[in-house]
Amino acid sequence: MPQIELHSAERRELRAQAHHLHPVVMVGGDGVTPAVRKEIDAALDAHGLIKIRVFSDDRAARELMHQELAAELNAAPVQHIGKLLVLWRPQPEKAKTPDEDRLPGPRDVKVLKYSKRGGQRPEIKQLRVLGNQRLTPGGQIKRAKKRGPVSIKKRQAP
Repeated sequence: MPQIELHSAERRELRAQAHHLHPVVMVGGDGVTPAVRKEIDAALDAHGLIKIRVFSDDRAARELMHQELAAELNAAPVQHIGKLLVLWRPQPEKAKTPDEDRLPGPRDVKVLKYSKRGGQRPEIKQLRVLGNQRLTPGGQIKRAKKRGPVSIKKRQAP
């Protein structure tokens, strides 16, 4: 897989974003094992921009590790500072399906109301739920409560 190339402005922006991140993968004395490589790949898929802490004292080995990881995982090497490596890979696009109940604005809902006597067909009611309302499990529409100022009552001594 080819390694992703970044311009200096893109690299600078990613370094700024990575500044506040904590390392998500630690590379110990055994180096980059297949399990560590798999974790780095999963972290790149989940986060896109990650920090890796390497517990090796050899700077040349860390630099080589940084370049190899970037090439093997189709990522861009962003920064190598001290024992921290920063890698970036664009996250795959996920099909987002918003939860129907959490959409703002009015929506039409069908509610089945069952009879208390068995054997009868349920009654189908068509309700319109507005953005500031919610539907209870019983099929009732409730309005959101208005928030007022919070008052603190002092307890009086007897």
